[in-house]
Amino acid sequence: MTGRTRSRLDRVRASAGIAQLALQQIEDDLNADDVDASELAAILRELQEDVDVPGGLFPALAQLVTAAARRAEQIEPDRDGDASCPLHEAAALITDNAGQRLNWAARSLDPQGDDA
Repeated sequence: MTGRTRSRLDRVRASAGIAQLALQQIEDDLNADDVDASELAAILRELQEDVDVPGGLFPALAQLVTAAARRAEQIEPDRDGDASCPLHEAAALITDNAGQRLNWAARSLDPQGDDA
């Protein structure tokens, strides 16, 4: 592994560590005894579609996986899709399945929150 590759991997590890800390904070907030249905719904909506930052956590994660898929398309042997196709499918599952299920759960917990 070259020094540049090692440095890039170190940055990815550090960034993933920061993301894990942030996710732990969200999990701690979800586990608070005083979280009610409307607040839980708002948190779920925030994960799916943050109004302050375009996208939200799930769309950003899907975008990250899509970037990996595009890079895999360029470097995979024979350009056969063995690496890129599963990555593209994973990105679609994040947005289409996981994201939609978050929306359904939020709507179930707090139907009026959709208008907020």
